[in-house]
Order: sequence, then C-alpha cells, then structure tokens
Amino acid sequence: MVANHLLIRQLGLSEYERIWRRMQQLTDQRDATTPDELWLVEHPPVFTLGMNGKPEHLLDPGHIPVIDIDRGGQVTYHGPGQLVAYLLLDLKRRKLGVRALVEKIEQAIIDLLADYDIEARSRRDAPGVYVDDKKIAALGLRVRRGCSYHGLALNVNMDLEPFKRINPCGYAGLGVTQLADLGGPDSIDTVAPALCAGLARQLGRISHHRS
Repeated sequence: MVANHLLIRQLGLSEYERIWRRMQQLTDQRDATTPDELWLVEHPPVFTLGMNGKPEHLLDPGHIPVIDIDRGGQVTYHGPGQLVAYLLLDLKRRKLGVRALVEKIEQAIIDLLADYDIEARSRRDAPGVYVDDKKIAALGLRVRRGCSYHGLALNVNMDLEPFKRINPCGYAGLGVTQLADLGGPDSIDTVAPALCAGLARQLGRISHHRS
C-alpha cells in the first residue's frame, strides 16, 4: 500500500533553489495516491532565511548567496558535507501533526547519534538536535495542503566557518558541531543509510529505495 512506503531519492550535490522548487511542485501536484518521499541531498554553500527570518541574524554573508524561502524558522547554512533530508509526507493520510513529526525527526537523529556513542538531546524551545548545547542538526518544515516538505540538515563533515556569519536559527552565539568532530563517521555515504532507516522506523513506513 502507498501509505506503508517511503520512496528514497538520492539527489547528490544539487543547487538549493532547484530542489526547493521541485518540492513545491510535488506538493502542489500530489493526491491521495502519491507515495511519500524522502530526498537526500547536499547543497553548495547557501544561507536560507525562513518566513519569519529576521535579516539582522545575517551578520556577514559575504559571497555566499542568501535565499528567502517558505519554511518556518530563521536563518541557517547549508554546504557540502552536510546531509540534508527532505520529508515530503502526506500528514493527513498519516494522521500526524506537525509537532509530532518534529519529535519523530528529532528522535531519529538522537537514536542515530547514540549508535555512535554520542549523547544528544532536543529542545522544546528551539527545534533541532544538540550535543553539549551545540547544534548538530537543524529542522525546518512547511505544511501545505496537509503535506510536509523541507526537513532536516545534519552536520557530518563540513566547513563550519559560515555558521559564524549568522546567528544560527536566530540564536546569537549558538555553537555548532558535527559528527566528524565528535568521533562519528566523516562520510555522508556512511551516515545516509542509517538516517533513512531511523526516519522510516519513526514514521512507521517501509523504506523503498529509489534513486
């Protein structure tokens, strides 16, 4: 059945805006028979500013482009070495609320990190996943027509310097960290299958891989 499957698409290194427009298009065109999808991607360097984003949280973007987008939240950074997972889900069909979805995403990441002996936690006041008060994964979602898109960004092995050019997620002085610096894997190819499995488990879906 469609409701029990999660199509996984590996999109490699792709420009942010192109993927964003594809998510919008799928969300606008999908119907009750459209399977849910999980897109895995890396982006070239880019700052994205959510619908409630305040420009003052962009401290010094420099040559890195800034894109105003339609997810919730403030400003974040995407770049090579960061695993981005977009969840295109029919929440009506799943009978799943946004808060519950956020909690499931966070728990999938926390469980993944625990497998690498990294203790992590979520914060009710600031969605995402943290290790010793440093952010390792950011979350941002949009729900339209009862369906979600956007998703999570997990820092694996990337240049963290651009995070110093912003107040990450709108929090001045918030530190960031990544798997490679915590003794975890330094390869997205290693982390991606485990993240997919964890998300599928949290969502109660059977994973079905498709490139």
